[in-house]
Amino acid sequence: MQLFRPKVPAAPEGRRKWRWYGPGLLWMLSAVGTGSILFTPRVASAYEYQLLWLLLLVVFFMWVMIREMARFSIVTGQTMLEGMYTLKGPRGWAVWLVLVPQLLAAGVGIAGLSAVVGSALQSFLPGGAALYGVLLVVLSTVFVAGGQYMLIERFSRVMALLLMLMVIVSAVVVGPDLRNVATGLAPGWPSEPDLYVILPWVGTILAGSMGIVWFGYWTATRGYGGGLTSRERDDEMPEEARSEQRRAESEGQEASTRERRARAWIGVMTGAASLGVLGGLVVIFSFMVLGSELLAPKDLMPKGADVAVDLSRLFSEVWGSAGEYLLLAAIIIALGGSVLANQDGWGRSFADMTLILTRRNREAGKAGWITGTLTWLGRVTGLPMLERRYLKRLFVVTVTGVVPITIILLFDDPVAVMSASGIIAAVHTPFLALVAIYINRTRLPASLRPGWFTSFSMAVSGLFYLGFAALYFWSLTGS
Repeated sequence: MQLFRPKVPAAPEGRRKWRWYGPGLLWMLSAVGTGSILFTPRVASAYEYQLLWLLLLVVFFMWVMIREMARFSIVTGQTMLEGMYTLKGPRGWAVWLVLVPQLLAAGVGIAGLSAVVGSALQSFLPGGAALYGVLLVVLSTVFVAGGQYMLIERFSRVMALLLMLMVIVSAVVVGPDLRNVATGLAPGWPSEPDLYVILPWVGTILAGSMGIVWFGYWTATRGYGGGLTSRERDDEMPEEARSEQRRAESEGQEASTRERRARAWIGVMTGAASLGVLGGLVVIFSFMVLGSELLAPKDLMPKGADVAVDLSRLFSEVWGSAGEYLLLAAIIIALGGSVLANQDGWGRSFADMTLILTRRNREAGKAGWITGTLTWLGRVTGLPMLERRYLKRLFVVTVTGVVPITIILLFDDPVAVMSASGIIAAVHTPFLALVAIYINRTRLPASLRPGWFTSFSMAVSGLFYLGFAALYFWSLTGS
């Protein structure tokens, strides 16, 4: 079974490509959030540059995985979740294996992000971190559920970019120990590894598990390869791409033209992904430099309720008190924006997965337990809960709203909460990688499938994450 989308507009060429590369860099830099700001300084404080080789390896794997997720969307005009639904076996089993773990990861992840922001706010305002974390979740939920968060998200993205620039400049000013950096390029393992420190870092480098899927959403909604099908389009697609898609659909295309243009779009997407990944790597390495040169000599590891204050020392050592407060402000705004973006991303994904899993029952007029529950809820609220936008709001309010608030009130250590989220991501990534490469190798036209090097790299990346997950669970047994 092939899901090749019949109409693909021409890809931009020459200088026009750079108009599509820039947004890719911004997307990836905005995705470099928790893993860099929280976990990289912790890893560097404990092991300095010992795990630099691991960072490079994971960044390569992440580059391969996000390309393959986006490849499917470019060629088919559908999300990878749609491809997963076509797999043989119990109906929708692969989608279920994405949905269930991510329901847990969403609640834990939003709680952890909000708790870190609360930790920053409590450092110079009266009140506890839990209070500010809860307030952030409430405000974010109101904005995302109401669809009124785009202006705040743009502002937070600007602050995130400012934070990244500050980190890079600070790392240059501090200066890495080049001999230790060179040593870290050779694969090696700490004599006393703490997987509770290492594994969450590995699981959140660059995009995390669900971020891999979201990159496919991102490329499609912005018009790469013609964008999503009309059923799945949203208002984020640029008008230029929308017009080009309509023109292509009205003219029709031969199969050879379709495939040639799809390959060209894959090339554009690869350039955007490469630029974004390289930019993200520079930022993460800069955090590693600051952690290794400033925190490790003092045996200081950011942790507990004062994690934001500990992190602010990365800048106060270089820029004084002004740098300290600027970092705190950047953490509050940048990670606050990440809460908004993640609520939106998880809300969309959960809504899409629900609609995919209930499609046959809805088309046949049958009332399965999900469809029946949503229909009942619609009668109670007076809202059409089987529509995508209302489903998204339901998940935003419950899974990324009520659940994170409960977690914040129950657990007062944001590092522990974020570590749990990172571990879920690391454990879930192998499934996504292995299933994605299988789908691309079996569902796409032969000329547009990934080559053997990419397929091998995807398989190795899945096995790599699977090995890390097994190692962590083995360590929990006390063996």
